[in-house]
Amino acid sequence: MTREDWKPRADAPIDCFYVYPTISTDPGTFSDMTPDPAERNVVAQQFARFASVCRPFAPLYRQVTIAGLRQRLAGGGIDLGTGSPYDDVRDAWRDYLQRDNRGRGVVLIGHSQGSYVLIELLRDEIEGKPAQKQLVSAILTGTTISVPKGAVTGGTFKTLGPCRSAHDTGCVISFSTYRATVPPPPNALFGRHENGQDALCTNPAEFSDGAADLHAYLSTAGRTITSQASPAAWVTGKTVDTPWVEVPGLVSARCTSNEFATYLEVTVKSDPTDPRVDDITGDLGMPGKPLANWGLHLVDVNLTMGDLISAVDQQGRAWSLKSEKLK
Repeated sequence: MTREDWKPRADAPIDCFYVYPTISTDPGTFSDMTPDPAERNVVAQQFARFASVCRPFAPLYRQVTIAGLRQRLAGGGIDLGTGSPYDDVRDAWRDYLQRDNRGRGVVLIGHSQGSYVLIELLRDEIEGKPAQKQLVSAILTGTTISVPKGAVTGGTFKTLGPCRSAHDTGCVISFSTYRATVPPPPNALFGRHENGQDALCTNPAEFSDGAADLHAYLSTAGRTITSQASPAAWVTGKTVDTPWVEVPGLVSARCTSNEFATYLEVTVKSDPTDPRVDDITGDLGMPGKPLANWGLHLVDVNLTMGDLISAVDQQGRAWSLKSEKLK
């Protein structure tokens, strides 16, 4: 029950450019350009804390709304990386490079629809272009990065490979989380094996195939990127009065595969003798009946927040050191 404070880093050596997932509650297929509570909530959930290690940029964009996503899922297609969403993010990226970058390293951070848009941005505007030298890393969560079996590039990207450690730069971190007790089914939406290729999985807590405890930051109120839940007390007989809660040792993860997907398998290590809560929120579906094909999509980033921030911090130091040596 120790309070942890944090603050933005005024002298951050690198930037972070974030594209948020499908969260807009606007009516119609595409959102407007007004930041509503939904946009503010997801930035608080997934991105604000990164300001402790990098200078943050989070452009608004005319994304496919939740209503629009439902329409596309019903129609059998979920192309989220083209059209207005991509055009807006591409324009924001170009404006950022022109006005704000000034040769600084930058981490791209996306989740779900944001990752799909960033995949196209990396292909069209960065990979093989001058901007690639500014790329510290790309964190693409809640999506599928395809690679040929036994290879690390040649699928989604021609040259961008996976980050093998928290010190690697110019590389990709990607994963989608599923509970160990609810693995990806044949209709899994993320981390899928497509066209005979595997999917990339990076465990940001370990950067290997081994299991490791995750450094999660979860909403004390049980809120996810799209919902408000009412969890049991985090600790029996005590009140957590901060917006976020850490749960050391409660959740661990490892990259693994089944016949349908490659994914970050999350284990909740409940202990009836421990006064802490025995489970976490993050599933879609009715209580006790999660939608297996979605996994823990709503808390992909929350579950790994501390690990990702640590990785970005180390990657930023490594990129800055390399940049200085090249001057």
